[in-house]
Amino acid sequence: MPSGIRVKICGLSTVEDVRAVADAGARYVGFVFFAKSPRNVTIEQARELALEVPLGVAKVALTVNADNALLDAITEAVPLDMIQLHGSESPERVAEVKARYGLPVMKALGVADAEDLPKIADYETVADQLLIDAKPPKGADLPGGNGLAFDWRLLEGREWAVPWMLAGGLHPENVAEAIARTGARQVDVSSGVESAPGVKDAAKITAFVQAALA
Repeated sequence: MPSGIRVKICGLSTVEDVRAVADAGARYVGFVFFAKSPRNVTIEQARELALEVPLGVAKVALTVNADNALLDAITEAVPLDMIQLHGSESPERVAEVKARYGLPVMKALGVADAEDLPKIADYETVADQLLIDAKPPKGADLPGGNGLAFDWRLLEGREWAVPWMLAGGLHPENVAEAIARTGARQVDVSSGVESAPGVKDAAKITAFVQAALA
């Protein structure tokens, strides 16, 4: 199993979550700013949580088709290291956000089958990182965090010009296989380390990170 895997735990909402993630050895924490999500936090909550994150752990704001007013409010109040765009943002919008806020931008892209792969290249030159996630089912309220996986064989041998992260249906029992099949050097989990929607489980967080790093 390759070493040097970096883990992102997304959808944190309590100080206990932050401590559990940091203690487990994850390298990114994600705060969700999307009202329909059970993991949604207010800007005030996110600021309090971000201030608890230790040095060396990157703080990521997940937004979905956010306008400048919301991004202005988030970035002014919350000490962040990265913005994650998890909606239908165009490459032009990604470039605009990156230029406006001076922060690295991660663009999430949904995959269901091979036809979804070519569009990823459109974002290689504008995003600092890519997050390859399972495409949500039709009619779903959430663009991510649905606990769904896609066929990891689609990513075998694929490389992009910027670092990328694998997401979608990962949990402690399958993350090692996912890494082995895709060659991912970074993995992201949200619902896969929860005891209920939006409720993180410290034991599952630890198990996930340990399995990813094994």
